[in-house]
Amino acid sequence: MKEYAKRFSENPILSPVDLVPSRPGLEIACLLNPGVFRFEGKVWMIIRVAERPNQEPGTISFPVLKDGGIEIITIKENDPELIADDPRVIHYKGTDYLTTLSHLRLVCSEDGVHFYQPEGFPLLKGEGKNETFGIEDCRVAQIDDTYYLTYTAVSAHGVGVGLRTTKDWKIFKNHGMIISPHNKDCAIFEEKINGKFYALHRPSSVDLGGNYIWLAESPDAIHWGNHQCLIKTRNHQWDSKRVGAGASPIKTAQGWLSIYHGANEKHQYCLGAFLMDLSYPSKILAQTSHPIMVPTADYEINGFFGEVVFTNGHLVNGDVLTIYYGAADEFVCGAEFSIQEIMNALIWL
Repeated sequence: MKEYAKRFSENPILSPVDLVPSRPGLEIACLLNPGVFRFEGKVWMIIRVAERPNQEPGTISFPVLKDGGIEIITIKENDPELIADDPRVIHYKGTDYLTTLSHLRLVCSEDGVHFYQPEGFPLLKGEGKNETFGIEDCRVAQIDDTYYLTYTAVSAHGVGVGLRTTKDWKIFKNHGMIISPHNKDCAIFEEKINGKFYALHRPSSVDLGGNYIWLAESPDAIHWGNHQCLIKTRNHQWDSKRVGAGASPIKTAQGWLSIYHGANEKHQYCLGAFLMDLSYPSKILAQTSHPIMVPTADYEINGFFGEVVFTNGHLVNGDVLTIYYGAADEFVCGAEFSIQEIMNALIWL
């Protein structure tokens, strides 16, 4: 299989030990899935930082937002009502909880490789009853002078899409949940089409349908409608279990190019691509049959949740596509691709 990704030799470029927990008593378990953008002449990432209490032998402790603060819940590992087979989610007394609480944190870089946390920029944390389990996996779209931040809002109510906007990354407007549960992986196009906002998103269906990529349109980026299913999972292939959008689609002469993630029944996450019509993005023109990136490096295979490469942030510079991605649900990494090589890998429909 052709290798499209040229991984940074410095990978992982950020690990949990590189940042400081948001408050005493918590530890950073994972850094995941950064949104990426340019601002003030620098490369910026808005990283999902997943924290948990320092773990004590014989118990599982996890944080939940409550009344503007954090409540720590502790459960004995031998409690018969505890199901903790997945390191990301536990089930206890009829309710699902995340083992970590995520917030979004800004880091920046002069060279796109070496990142640091600048002073004077806030952490973005969950707000309100729909974000009590935290906010995750932010995608950033810039249209004119406004940055649109779509992210996963998590609570006991379910998983939905939240939206915040900013012009300076210091003052944010919270627009609340714009797509209700269960939904995630929302990536807004960085250009209006026929006067409308467009976005890719991923409803989740347990009993009927599946985890497919959909397209929606909006007059204002807040109220979304005319939902259309675009990309489905494919039986017995690398994306057989779920698919979801990456960052904002890339405008090319041939169409809108979207990098997406797919997972199989073994929960191995890889990256692929598909192409949409420039004027009518509901029309799929082409799709890769094989992944353009597979977890092969040690830091992609071994970690908090292994066999994972997952992206929702990239930068475009001519033919060079720099993808920043989460590896093994623990590290932040980078890789360069040729857009033309990805285009050549597409199978036209």
